[in-house]
Amino acid sequence: MLMATLISPAIPSSPSHRFFFPTTPYAKFVKLPALRCVRKNGEINGLSRTPSPMDSGGHDNGEMSPEQSPNVELEMKNNGIWRLFKEAQQNILYLNKQRLKAVEELNKANREKQLLLDKVDELENENRRAGGKDNLALCWEVLLRIDSLVLGEMISIAEASDLRRIVIDRKVSVADLFSDMLEKRDAELLAELRHFSEGSRKKGYHIIHICTEMEPLVSVGPLAPYITGLSCVLQRKGHLVEVILPKYASLDLDEVQGLREVEAESYSYFNGQLHGNKIWTGVVYGIGVTFIQPLYFSSFFSRDSIYDYPDDFERFTYFSRASLDYIAKSGKQPDVLHLHNWETAIVGPLFWDIFAKQGLGNTRILLSCNGFESQCLEEPYKLALCGLDPVRLHRPDRLQDAGKTHLVNILKGGIVYSNEVVIMSSMHSKGRIIRSMSHGLEPTLALHKEKLLVAPYGFDNSIWDPSTDKFLPVNYSTENMRGKYACKVALQHQAGLSEHASSILFIFLGNVAVPTIDRALKSFQEELEDLDVKFFYHYNEALLHLMFAGSDIILCQSFDDPLLQVPLKALKYGAAPVLENTGDKNFRYSADHDHEITKFSQFMRSTFGNMSLSQALEEINNNPSTWKRKIMNAMTEDFSWDAECYDIHVSAYTAVKSL
Repeated sequence: MLMATLISPAIPSSPSHRFFFPTTPYAKFVKLPALRCVRKNGEINGLSRTPSPMDSGGHDNGEMSPEQSPNVELEMKNNGIWRLFKEAQQNILYLNKQRLKAVEELNKANREKQLLLDKVDELENENRRAGGKDNLALCWEVLLRIDSLVLGEMISIAEASDLRRIVIDRKVSVADLFSDMLEKRDAELLAELRHFSEGSRKKGYHIIHICTEMEPLVSVGPLAPYITGLSCVLQRKGHLVEVILPKYASLDLDEVQGLREVEAESYSYFNGQLHGNKIWTGVVYGIGVTFIQPLYFSSFFSRDSIYDYPDDFERFTYFSRASLDYIAKSGKQPDVLHLHNWETAIVGPLFWDIFAKQGLGNTRILLSCNGFESQCLEEPYKLALCGLDPVRLHRPDRLQDAGKTHLVNILKGGIVYSNEVVIMSSMHSKGRIIRSMSHGLEPTLALHKEKLLVAPYGFDNSIWDPSTDKFLPVNYSTENMRGKYACKVALQHQAGLSEHASSILFIFLGNVAVPTIDRALKSFQEELEDLDVKFFYHYNEALLHLMFAGSDIILCQSFDDPLLQVPLKALKYGAAPVLENTGDKNFRYSADHDHEITKFSQFMRSTFGNMSLSQALEEINNNPSTWKRKIMNAMTEDFSWDAECYDIHVSAYTAVKSL
């Protein structure tokens, strides 16, 4: 990633915006006469001798001869100056010691403060992982225990469905009902559950994500933050969401509450026979998560990387089939199975050809695509590994690839067999995606155009909000922007750059090759004559937040940023996202008359989308009131997961359930 931030020089001069910094003590120096050093032998500067009172020619009455008087006066004067000089030296040494002591005390206080903050974070994490479980986490632990009761054949699928509704629909506090039950054995838990009567059914949807990534457990690309961000907002707004993942050996399980192995056998079909799986359950950010661990094919998910192996088709087809076998056996009846990219797209044909007849007739399929670059082309006979019929599916209107007709296209199959398809793209219209970004799937996408929706990515506004951001020295909002100026000064000081510079440009680097750096620098220097550059080769979370808060301009390689969400965060923090020259040039001159574009795309096209860096600087300097109005309007817009992304997905779920 290459991100540049521009710090404007202006700091308001009014008393309310002025910043004061403590300075070190200083002494006022006056011009003194030239000093001569008096040695022990009486010499002055080693050249002459000043008589002592004992050398006064035997006169001991204190009287001096006229010749002696000036020398004695000079000696006394020099002695006084020397005494003053020594006193000044002592004062300076004392002040330096006091300054060093104050600095040491300040550093000690800062260390103690940081230790306290670290301890608070540690206690919060422990509280979240241990006893500090909210109602939603407790609810999910009970629901996952019900799954294990079904797999252990202690209850029927029908009773499991009833018990799930009891847990989900209870109007009283889940914590009051179930917190003491979770430590009980399955039989005791079942007896307690049967005592509760069924409540009224909620209106929210039950959605199961079958996917290969989820933040913070396993994150490779944009899928991981998308799964977590969307799932969290769906549950906050009354829907029930769960996630099924492979149990990778590399999973980060620190954030999983109540991780436990289900003590029941679970089998799935693959390559002509049934194979055993271990099932693990837990709760992540209030979301119920099920992990599937193959026993016979244990090497499938015990590797260093997640993707890019020659047997990826076998690995993820096994996982997809095992997920459906688990859902069917546990008696779940979700409203929507939400699939993601080609890795779980095979669930579509599997569901309609096999599982819809196994008690899942009311469930519908939604596929989301984070792009069409990766589609997975395979020999048709491999479809039989998971129980599909290659002859039925190797057809132009089903899975046959349009270009390489002797192969099947797994992503194409997911599109054909899904009730709705959500394409994740913040800036591009449906028409442009079909025409220019489909990577050979244009005929399929055009044929199924009516069930395609385009949704933007979002960001987590519970973490990225300048009014509550714990990493900022001072918080701010549109109602009070003083904190942004404080963040600007803090960023300048942290970078070691003068706050009085006419214009300061920061270049933030993260995993960028040197040629890209050189190219970017040349393009920046062509637009700016007076340029101060600061490279950050290493960064942490606090610095990243401060860069957004302390900047007026954020240079972006692209506005369609699914992984880091740089443009979205920039707008929230009152910084203008501007394309750098080596970025998406096509956007600046593309005339996309398609009306099916996101609200974020519409906003960017009308504000900062066609603005170059030099134009942004010119507007800051020449039209500050116009610039300020743009920034304020941008900060009030909501481009988080809670807004447009959520609305489009709920409309998609509603559409598939009405079929």
